[in-house]
Amino acid sequence: MMKKQNYIRVGTNYYKLVRLPTISGDFNEILVPWSIETLRNDHGKAFIGKIKKYDGFTCIPSHLDFKQEIFGFYNTYAPLPHIPAKGPIDHSLRFVKHIFGQQWELGLDYLQLLYLKPIQVLPILCLVSKERVTGKTTFLKWLKAIFDNNLTYLTNDNFSSQFNADWANKLLICIDEVLFNREELTERIKYLSTTDFNKLEAKGKDKREVEFFGKFILCSNNEDNFIKIDSAETRFWVLKVPSLTKEETNFLELLRDEIPAFLEFLKHRKLSTSHKTRMWFSPEQIRTTALVNLVRHNRNRVEKELASLLWNVMDTLDLEEVDVCPLDALHALNRTRVKTDLTQLRQILKKDWGLSNQANSLSYKRIMVWQEGGLGLTDARGRYYTIKRSFLLSHFGEDPK
Repeated sequence: MMKKQNYIRVGTNYYKLVRLPTISGDFNEILVPWSIETLRNDHGKAFIGKIKKYDGFTCIPSHLDFKQEIFGFYNTYAPLPHIPAKGPIDHSLRFVKHIFGQQWELGLDYLQLLYLKPIQVLPILCLVSKERVTGKTTFLKWLKAIFDNNLTYLTNDNFSSQFNADWANKLLICIDEVLFNREELTERIKYLSTTDFNKLEAKGKDKREVEFFGKFILCSNNEDNFIKIDSAETRFWVLKVPSLTKEETNFLELLRDEIPAFLEFLKHRKLSTSHKTRMWFSPEQIRTTALVNLVRHNRNRVEKELASLLWNVMDTLDLEEVDVCPLDALHALNRTRVKTDLTQLRQILKKDWGLSNQANSLSYKRIMVWQEGGLGLTDARGRYYTIKRSFLLSHFGEDPK
């Protein structure tokens, strides 16, 4: 016989809590709207008065102290299906080390913060690799097994849509095979990664403001330009995931079996990092070669050519830094047939690269591109910018061509 606990009334509407079977053999609990006429026909009029009543919906994430009812409101956040228990976690740790590489301790911190502090703002985690059989999709499936209904998958089109009711209250929003080739999509995900509030919009319903605590995980086979970001961006944690040395067809099952023990481990583990920024980790901690590569491929041709010119001057003349005025750069780049102007070059040096020129006109060594194509320096005066080899290395990699 159906119990009254299987039904709830929220505001003036009735819902049935049903267990939706999945391909894996598990069940997802979801609320389905239920009419009062159906309830009356199925269980009688007296049954309706016994149904639990709530004033409305709320979504308060918690994994260690979950409460279904909060001050008369029904909590739509899903309790985790696993209870922490001691046990071996060898496969889980090996997998974390594979995904996060040398930053595996930070990776454990990331997972631990998801579990212990679900409202903590975290970086946008990006897993990229041109290679196949890397474990990126397995990682998402593993997180789905851990966080259950609090994780959802999106496509590029889903994220682009104005309707977001299916993911606005999720802890993890995962987008596989991501390709954001429009700047507005990048700006949207950047905004959502740090905001506390979002506008929830469903078809046929008015927008309403809700608290937002979602974290984004992006996966892509395109390492170079799956998203448009600039050199000053600090919200993305980009990891290049290597191929698995040996494909284990049952590895996901082994990970699932260890989830209770892994949660117990995260529950008592000491974090290796402290709270340094709004996204917990500092930009230096999550800066990777994969991020530098992504930023480098997002730069326009003029910026790449300017960096390549400066790099060649340093290499040719064995220098650790060079001084340059925008007019010097313009004359030098004109010989490479790159079309630009002083306004663009000033913007690159000052805004994009974050450099400051000298306050007064001072003596310096000007870059010269000789008629035959050679490079040299000559005496000049001006309000020059100084570019160091270390700057080009950190922003463009080994060779900014």
